[in-house]
Amino acid sequence: MNFRIIIKRLGTVLLILSACMIPSLIVSIIFSEKGWITFATPIAVIFFIGIVMQSIKATSSDVFIREGFAIVSFSWIIVSLFGALPYILSKSIPNALDAIFESISGFTTTGASVLTDIESLPKSIIFWRSSTNWMGGMGVLVLLIAVMPTVKGNNLFILKAESPGPSTEKIVPKIKNTAKLLYLIYITLTIIQVIFLLFGGMSLFDSLVHSFSTAGTGGFSSKTASIGAFNNLYIEIVITIFMFLFGINFTLYFLLLKGNLKNVFKDEELQFYTIVIIFSVALISLNTFGRIYNSFGQALRYSSFQVCSIITTTGFSTFDYNLWPLFSQTILIILMFTGACSGSTSGGLKCIRILMLFKIARREISKRIHPRAVSVITLNGKKVEEKDVYSILVYLAVYAIILLLGVFIISLDNKDFLTTLSSVISTINNIGPSLGAAGPAGNFAQFSPLSKVVFSFLMLIGRLEMYPLLMLIVPKFWTKQNI
Repeated sequence: MNFRIIIKRLGTVLLILSACMIPSLIVSIIFSEKGWITFATPIAVIFFIGIVMQSIKATSSDVFIREGFAIVSFSWIIVSLFGALPYILSKSIPNALDAIFESISGFTTTGASVLTDIESLPKSIIFWRSSTNWMGGMGVLVLLIAVMPTVKGNNLFILKAESPGPSTEKIVPKIKNTAKLLYLIYITLTIIQVIFLLFGGMSLFDSLVHSFSTAGTGGFSSKTASIGAFNNLYIEIVITIFMFLFGINFTLYFLLLKGNLKNVFKDEELQFYTIVIIFSVALISLNTFGRIYNSFGQALRYSSFQVCSIITTTGFSTFDYNLWPLFSQTILIILMFTGACSGSTSGGLKCIRILMLFKIARREISKRIHPRAVSVITLNGKKVEEKDVYSILVYLAVYAIILLLGVFIISLDNKDFLTTLSSVISTINNIGPSLGAAGPAGNFAQFSPLSKVVFSFLMLIGRLEMYPLLMLIVPKFWTKQNI
């Protein structure tokens, strides 16, 4: 294990983190907040530590699989810990555990919160919360690759460990250029959304906050009542569209820019993602019309927003869906598991895994009918290797085990079953608000310290898709030599 290069890379991450706090410092100055020291102090401290860590000389700059996963895991941990400092120093969240919970929730783009009155917070803290969503969406490690000098090691190991989804491929020959292109697309879409929200009458501050949270599919809002506080149909439509767009695999945007429309619209995961949204909106609209909403237009308005919010794991809300019929709530729970597309900023299992699960089940049924038939699984016209099929099944098994363990531990809080189950589903899938007491009208402040620690672990392990964090507890990970 090349510990020196790991420490150097972590130093770079801290330098990036300190730079990312500067806009929040500027916001505090613009709004004449007396607590500007809330950000000035962390910026100075984090910058100093980053410089010290970067000054360590490494005998080799090679980054192999183990180094890549270690860099990713430790980066998310230290970024979350240092990212909690503004909450503590501003006394917005004086309790350290709660502050760390909020920070992890932000960077992992979960959006679960312990705060009960968002409007009372300093503007700079509100801006920082949404900034953590934006940074965590594409990932601070992808940013690191984009800005750092080219090294001899293979940065693909970092990109693979960092990017959500079952597979990560280079879309241009050089990994650094891939990272830059991803961020260019990410930034462009964010700016476009800001402009559209400004046209809807939102202030520049609120437009930035909600665009950052939409882009990262994190869901932190400047309002306690989330998007529902604006009660603006135009704003809801804009955010719904952009939640959908940020839930699409960013590789498809690259193909779109190249004019390869055929492969974009033939992408099976995109088709599955779109169909699931359409059917979910239709079913919930029909189920809530006449029961909750007096007009079908109202039912369509609120269901389409909430479906896109849940499947992309953004977590915004315009209505307390705890009041919806059980059938509609059940659909939302299914969407919590599903997630959006691989290679997007969303959490969840991802549509590609669910789609592959259906294909695997269909093949197994076919084998029972025709035992001697040779059947292969294809995706977008290409054969899926058996090792990839096995990898998906193992991932789902590990996911199920961790989910059940999470429910088992959280049940010690003695909450009702819906609250317990949905809160675990929400955190491991990086959604944010769940159902029951932790729904849109509630928060996570009511849970015990143990539960908050478990939720924090679930948010991290969900964002990193299990393996990077789990590998740290395997002894062979630290002892086996690189090949």
